[in-house]
Amino acid sequence: MTLRINDTAPNFDADTTQGRINFHDWIGNAWAILFSHPKDFTPVCTTELGYMAKLEPQFSKRNCKIIGLSIDPVDDHARWAQDIEETQGYLPNYPMIGDTDLNVAKLYNMLPADAGDSSEGRTAVTNATVRTVFIIAPDKSVKLMMTYPMTTGRNFDEILRALDSIQLTSEHTVATPVNWQPGEDVIIPPAVSDDAAKEKYPNGYKTIKPYLRTVACPK
Repeated sequence: MTLRINDTAPNFDADTTQGRINFHDWIGNAWAILFSHPKDFTPVCTTELGYMAKLEPQFSKRNCKIIGLSIDPVDDHARWAQDIEETQGYLPNYPMIGDTDLNVAKLYNMLPADAGDSSEGRTAVTNATVRTVFIIAPDKSVKLMMTYPMTTGRNFDEILRALDSIQLTSEHTVATPVNWQPGEDVIIPPAVSDDAAKEKYPNGYKTIKPYLRTVACPK
């Protein structure tokens, strides 16, 4: 299947380092970050899981849960977590999915349907496309997908920034400009007329071009 922005995130049942879950039930009324890895005990992913463990309190403040995925058994994840804590200084306290049958990777279009149904014999290279981050909203719709090559560590500060933007723009009729940071001015979308904008923003807004209007960030 092809997965697009605003599609419903595929649901699944899977074993994790914190027990078996139904994904949609696990998300509940929260936001969620699902981030995937091609193999346990790989160097770049080791640094990523450690950094996400460090950032977890920041995601929690935003009512966002974190869950990882790797195409290896859950028992391997538990042993890997010890290495992550030893080398990165942070122990992952979020669940890690064991996708040994490749079901989740295929549901999320990270591996082709003909990839088989077992992690046995597969390497990080054959799983190279399992490197996607998904932001999923409480209504279970996919709001962001970002895929990196194995040799490039992901920027999870950017994922946090993107989450801030997505949460803001889901609550208010605004958009965020390039490199936006929380608290900075935002964009009034073209779908909002000038008359509506004047009513909505009685303190005024800035018109740079008829299609580019900025206003102070909503509180």
